[in-house]
Amino acid sequence: MADEKRDYYEVLGVPKTATDAELKKAFYKIAKDNHPDLHPGDKECERRMKEAGEAYEILSDKEKRAKYDQFGFAGVDPSYGAQSGGYGGGFGFSGFGGLDDLFNMFGFGGGGARSRNAPTPGEDISMGISLSFEEAAFGCDKSLTYNHIELCDECGGSGCAKGSSAETCPDCHGSGYVVSTQRGIFGMTQVQSECPRCHGKGKIVKDPCPKCRGQGRVRRQRTANIHIDGGIQNHGTIRLRGQGNAGFNGGPAGDLLVTVSIRPHEFFERDGNSVLCEIPITVTQAMLGAEIEVPTLDGSVKFTVPEGTQHGDTFRLRGKGIPYYHGSGRGDQFVTVSLTVPKSLNAEQRELVRKLDETLGGGAGKPRKFGKKK
Repeated sequence: MADEKRDYYEVLGVPKTATDAELKKAFYKIAKDNHPDLHPGDKECERRMKEAGEAYEILSDKEKRAKYDQFGFAGVDPSYGAQSGGYGGGFGFSGFGGLDDLFNMFGFGGGGARSRNAPTPGEDISMGISLSFEEAAFGCDKSLTYNHIELCDECGGSGCAKGSSAETCPDCHGSGYVVSTQRGIFGMTQVQSECPRCHGKGKIVKDPCPKCRGQGRVRRQRTANIHIDGGIQNHGTIRLRGQGNAGFNGGPAGDLLVTVSIRPHEFFERDGNSVLCEIPITVTQAMLGAEIEVPTLDGSVKFTVPEGTQHGDTFRLRGKGIPYYHGSGRGDQFVTVSLTVPKSLNAEQRELVRKLDETLGGGAGKPRKFGKKK
């Protein structure tokens, strides 16, 4: 019964002076809070949704709203020629294009379809490339051959044979989609779907290009020249704009994404922008100190091992590391020494070591206690 209904303005929680934008905002909030996808099987949410839908369907229509404001529910009763039903009847959300708009706004899905005749970017292409340790450190230029999709040079991407052109689809009138009316839990709603005749393209090619068979795009092999800046990290990705697949309907081409894989080095390791290496030295070099040659990415350099160096000590060579990617300066190189102990001594050598041990007070300098830092 009409007198059992709540006032439509009360249902939406807006004043009678509410604008169209305020009505829409209020209804969207109620629809979002009570949508059946979020509350499956909840009859109360379904009732509130239908109630709000009926209120919005009336108030969003200027003519129906005027009748409601003047005569109340009697002005929009079906017996007076209005299209609104009761709580269980249908409502078409005519003020904003059907449930599809609502579903798309809140991410619930729906029956809508994006027209294929709109400009659409082409797909990105992902490739991999292998670099040596030095190439990644200092940068390099590479060539990469790959397959991609480009516009057909015969038809210029139209898909039509020379001297012909595509015709506007008579079913969708070039929009790429058709609208049908379906009955759902909220009553009769309009659903937008892809045009079955032109498959969403909006146009029909009756005389297709023989080279691309009406597709407007062909697969070709391409070679891209890539400059890789020094300092790139392992698994770093370089984006080459517009070197991917061709777009649709005048849309831009996609990108080429090249992911770098750095091969291990036989001597160096990398930690960020630091280069790590290990250098073996003799016991006497560690005890007395010595000048040794240390390999770096720039070639060998001389380094003085200080007297009394211990196994595992690490020294820094400033500015001998990896250049900073897209920046200035370089990291450092860290050299860790490892002592090499002779595996066999002759009688004379053993005697000399014993005498050295005696002069050092036994124990060759009394090693540190376990767990105690030097």
